[in-house]
Amino acid sequence: MRILRFLLKKEFLQILRDPALVRMLFMIPIVQLLILSNAATFEVKRSRMHVVDQDHTTRSRAVVQRLVASGRFEATEASGSVARGDDALMRRNVEMILVIPHGFERDLVRTKAGQVQLLLNAEDGAAAGVTSAYAREILGRYAAELAVQLTPVTAMAGSRAEAPPGRGVPRVEVRTRGWYNPEMDYRHYMVPGILVQLLTIVGTLLTAMNVVREKEAGTLEQLNVTPIPRATFIAAKLIPLWVIAMVVLSIGLVVGRVAFSVPMLGPLWLVFAGAALYLLAALGIGLWISAVTETQQQAMFVNFAMLMVYLLMSGLFTPVASMPPWAQMIARLNPMMHFIGLMRGVMLRGAGPLDVLPQLGVLAVAAVLVLSIAVWRYQKRSD
Repeated sequence: MRILRFLLKKEFLQILRDPALVRMLFMIPIVQLLILSNAATFEVKRSRMHVVDQDHTTRSRAVVQRLVASGRFEATEASGSVARGDDALMRRNVEMILVIPHGFERDLVRTKAGQVQLLLNAEDGAAAGVTSAYAREILGRYAAELAVQLTPVTAMAGSRAEAPPGRGVPRVEVRTRGWYNPEMDYRHYMVPGILVQLLTIVGTLLTAMNVVREKEAGTLEQLNVTPIPRATFIAAKLIPLWVIAMVVLSIGLVVGRVAFSVPMLGPLWLVFAGAALYLLAALGIGLWISAVTETQQQAMFVNFAMLMVYLLMSGLFTPVASMPPWAQMIARLNPMMHFIGLMRGVMLRGAGPLDVLPQLGVLAVAAVLVLSIAVWRYQKRSD
């Protein structure tokens, strides 16, 4: 026991001797717990919908009002054409199209069954399923209200010469169709996101470990005193990893297509253009980590912590729209979220350059900003 006591004292002293490691051990888990516990949720708090009301009756307007009043849906657009709803869905202005066909109220009164159609963006099959379940529950409650309202109408209609109303409890039938992933295949949704995760590991983790390993071995100091320009040295460190990551992306796309039948509807050059920009930001983060850490252990710990936040606030596992507003603002600063959106848009929706222009713009800004800060920080530490 005496030997064990001395060994334990030695281990604790060794850990506490490194203030940077102590800060990371206690602060990073607490920050992750506070942020990710609020951000990682499968609940869909609000869905924007395009309303196509072809009936224009009291009952059709009541359907829209019930959905909006629930707080789960927001009617941001309305038109009489499903095609205009399609455009809004493609541009990601809405997550759902509500179609109320002509004759909805008439069918409710006569046959006790009115149909509405929900056209959902099913790129995220899980979120589309949750949204559909919300709508069915809300319209089910509305149908229960109609059971009371339509009873006197049923009695009065029996005296008219028209066909008598149907018997039974009124119901609003919801027909759901998922676009861009009609089978709601989870693999089609996940493969593009997993590919982005692999690129992040190659770009960020390997960059940080590669530079810190040389720092620990002392070769970095030797290179710093040589006539090699620092910009050339940094470029020589980053370019091979950038090339390797692009090769990994190419192989991953082939595997995704052959093994999982992931559709690739849009131009693939857009995927590679987005990857080229995203990798610059990922490499910059890796370079920044190598500048603020002294050992591979510290670099690994910081990388792991950042990757956790990256993944859970990127929309890879849980929809960003389900996060609280403050978490959504943080998620919009995450380049991974924009690149995942670009890949899913191009591969699953067949999005073109104009459709993903916002994501490309954000990735370009992130690449310039992050890489510039990382290079400046690296130079400052090296001087």
